[in-house]
Amino acid sequence: MKTTVTITPSKLSGKISVPPSKSISHRALICAALAKGRSEIANLLDCADTRATIDILKALGAKITQDGKTTYVEGIENPSMEAVADCGESGSTLRFLMPVAAALGCKTKFEGRGKLPERPITPYFTELVKNGISFESEKMPYIIKGRLRSGEYRIAGDISSQFISGLLFALPLLRGDSKIIITSPLQSKPYVDITAAELKRFGIFVSETEYGYFIKGGQSYKPSKTSVEADMSQAAFFAAAAALGSDIEIEGLNLNSLQGDREILDVIDRSQGTAFDVSAAQIPDLVPILTVLAALSRGTSHITDCGRLRIKECDRLAAITCELNKLGANVREYPDSLEIKGVDYLKGGVCHCHNDHRISMSLAVAATCCTEPVTLIGTECINKSYPDFFEDYISLGGQINVINN
Repeated sequence: MKTTVTITPSKLSGKISVPPSKSISHRALICAALAKGRSEIANLLDCADTRATIDILKALGAKITQDGKTTYVEGIENPSMEAVADCGESGSTLRFLMPVAAALGCKTKFEGRGKLPERPITPYFTELVKNGISFESEKMPYIIKGRLRSGEYRIAGDISSQFISGLLFALPLLRGDSKIIITSPLQSKPYVDITAAELKRFGIFVSETEYGYFIKGGQSYKPSKTSVEADMSQAAFFAAAAALGSDIEIEGLNLNSLQGDREILDVIDRSQGTAFDVSAAQIPDLVPILTVLAALSRGTSHITDCGRLRIKECDRLAAITCELNKLGANVREYPDSLEIKGVDYLKGGVCHCHNDHRISMSLAVAATCCTEPVTLIGTECINKSYPDFFEDYISLGGQINVINN
């Protein structure tokens, strides 16, 4: 069902608690499923992406139930021989669980929709294949079979850190020791740091080295009780709205979080309404909302090292440039960067969300600084990560008219 939202511009006001971290939710679920015994995860994010991860872990042999805000995971004792893995539109789910299924020796068919079939998994075609796995197709649906072997895995660091995290989940299960050799500068490293922290919480230890990571084989995941902290990526939308004139207090943030997107707070503190230059190499998910912030800051801002965003749920550089410029912004797009000349205000207009949750929520924040209503077409995409975004927006005084088609 397509959803269209029309926002009457107004500043937001009040207190808000953002959802639990999607990144940590995925990782906690996977670690718990690989631990023999019962784990408890409090405050797990419920969204389309995490539901896809849960369904696949069940298909691989885990038992997962929920009672209120607590999720109970009985780890995989006897892995399935064959499974169908519907990843929805979740790149994390696909890239994390393909090596896990391979390590379990489960013949698995990986399906997906939206832009997911176009998003690359090229490193797995080489590195998994040379270590015991075969692919029946190099196009989705991917069918893998065989059992993963320990060894040396060479992964480029500038495609997606999700490949490294996926291997870090799987390689401790294997009999021998393994190395991940990172062949180019590692981007989005904070996400790998989150993976290592969750592994440690569940009794798995990996070592960071000068070449990448060393993973001792023969390790066993241990059950754990854990709670998922608030998502800095989602807090970024309301933090930006506050920087642009709304009166919002975001509650429950862990200011010492390993989440790289906590940098939004530093950017806001440094810029104080003026232009800024920032590299997105470690914070790619912030680019759409940083572009909104820059569009309404004094001076010319530059967001660099963000070419990877062209292979997300959409081409995020093209999408945020196109839609903000419709509203009167001055954004110029380059292959690997954006240049944004600040304006005093934005006008109204009709924008498309490009089936991308972060584009949709960023445009909703931009609407707080518009002079005329803003219509957003395709806002159902927020279900991927933050299904209650517009309910929270309304709770802060946002004026919204919703049309479901």
